Amino acid sequence: MTSTATKGHTVRFLSHFRPGCRGFLHGLAVLLLGSTLLLPMLANAAMLAPGAAFPALTIDDQHGKPLRIDGETQLVIFTADMAAGDFVKEVLHAQAPGTLEQLHAIYLSDISGMPSLITRMVALPKLRELPFAVGIGRDAAQLADLPRQSGAASVVQLQGGKVTAIGYVRDAAQLRQALGLR
Repeated sequence: MTSTATKGHTVRFLSHFRPGCRGFLHGLAVLLLGSTLLLPMLANAAMLAPGAAFPALTIDDQHGKPLRIDGETQLVIFTADMAAGDFVKEVLHAQAPGTLEQLHAIYLSDISGMPSLITRMVALPKLRELPFAVGIGRDAAQLADLPRQSGAASVVQLQGGKVTAIGYVRDAAQLRQALGLR
């Protein structure tokens, strides 16, 4: 039992619990804390896997035009942070116009964590200068099911609307190799 004296009063902590209960409560607290930390990782791992149907998705690009992922889409490139977005844009910008279409690919970017003022005043104007479409996820729920790793672009291969492979690339050279580009 722990006690503390304050202004002439003794306050007893855990005095109403039997000694055997403290271990149980400690274990329960550790379990709850551990599950809170692991749950996001487990949920992310279970979101999308090879063999699963890719979720039906229509999302606006940087010009407000809808991009649709359907049975014809064979590749989804997805970024959730600036580092990955920068090297993906670098690689795609260096390609001939229409490269994404030839690959039956769509590039998606989750910008939901970006402050709206920065999105409006900086990010969208820069994205509108790009010669290819970028599906913009402004709401975290829009792209929440997509696999992600910090600093990496996710490359999801599809066939007939089903996921065949998921990979992560961490630089421009890896992305070019994954896309079969020079």
